[in-house]
Amino acid sequence: MGRGKIEIKRIENTTNRQVTFCKRRNGLLKKAYELSILCDAEVALIVFSSRGRLYEYSNNSIKATIERYKKACADSSSTTSITQANSQYYQQEATKLRQQIQILQNANRHLMGDALSSLTVKELKQLENRLERGITRIRSKKHELLFAEIEYMQKREVELQNDNLYLRTKLAENERAQANMLPAPDQFEAMPSFDSRNYYEANMLEAAPHYSHQDQTALHLG
Repeated sequence: MGRGKIEIKRIENTTNRQVTFCKRRNGLLKKAYELSILCDAEVALIVFSSRGRLYEYSNNSIKATIERYKKACADSSSTTSITQANSQYYQQEATKLRQQIQILQNANRHLMGDALSSLTVKELKQLENRLERGITRIRSKKHELLFAEIEYMQKREVELQNDNLYLRTKLAENERAQANMLPAPDQFEAMPSFDSRNYYEANMLEAAPHYSHQDQTALHLG
């Protein structure tokens, strides 16, 4: 049968308490030793009994381990302090950025003509001057772009006129070249006229068969 669960509380019986202390102390020391050997860990164990007796175990040195512990705690506390300082800094920066965003949003609404009731006469005058300066710069930029566009269109017009003139010149040259290739009117008159009758008689004569003298005599006799 397994051991029953023991309620974790102070043992009132002195003898039982002393026996339990000895057993569990020895078990704790054994576990510390096994942990240091099996896992190559630096272990330091300090136990004071209720009567003030000291029991300890260390695979290195109790003092060296305690110094290492103090250094680790100091590094941890300094890291914590640095983290807290960084957190405070970022919170302050976030607050500043939110304020700047709010200012920019209000200024944008004012430029759009909204939320003007909270402005004084002086602030309204400053806003009016800002708008006038902005409109002046906008018109200047618009005129600059329009003039650049007009200049570009004028250049394109000149280029198109030159292209048109070049095409007209080439077309005229082609027409003159074709006119030079045609025969002159005198050459048409010098060519013999065509007579269908002469053409028919000549063809008939050429197509007539050649008969010998005997064949011609036989034809006459017949």
